[in-house]
Amino acid sequence: MAEVPQVVIATRNAKKLAEMHRILLEHLTAVDVLGLDDVAAFEEPVEDEPTFAGNALLKARAAVAATGLPAIADDSGLCVDALNAMPGVLSARWSGPPKSDERNNELLLAQLADVPDERRGAHFVCAVAFVRPEGDELVIEGRMDGSVIREVRGAGGFGYDVLFVADERPGLTTAELTREEKDAISHRGKALREIAPRVAALLS
Repeated sequence: MAEVPQVVIATRNAKKLAEMHRILLEHLTAVDVLGLDDVAAFEEPVEDEPTFAGNALLKARAAVAATGLPAIADDSGLCVDALNAMPGVLSARWSGPPKSDERNNELLLAQLADVPDERRGAHFVCAVAFVRPEGDELVIEGRMDGSVIREVRGAGGFGYDVLFVADERPGLTTAELTREEKDAISHRGKALREIAPRVAALLS
């Protein structure tokens, strides 16, 4: 019987891992998907690249170097029009260490307090990188357009989902959508669905 290929998803974020796993399984039925907690610990790189694609490649390359397995990594963030596309690549650590979704959301609301509704446009970006030990590298970017509301709403998702309403689902924050609804329109969902068949072809 053929050996089932393994791929490492370079994250310890349980919600992100579950989301990526769900979407990948739509295309990769016979694959063993591992998270960083499933492999021997290694020193993770500092995410110091100026772009989402650069940070995603950094993480995927480090996982390949440490495990010898093909790896997928993503870097994503929220780009707010009124803040000149910030927090961008700094989204996860916008309010400083230690990382805190709650503090990041409080800071974002404070920074946008006097910005009128019509100027609160924003978009999420996700770059997904796939790297193989053989040297193949792929990067795909996905985007979800919407706006930032004035109060936290919803219990799903993570990060800035509680403040973001997608243009494709007006009236609900992405934290109020079901997993399936969010996967269908999210920046990460779009990037993963585009890269997954190509990953499947390279792994098979």
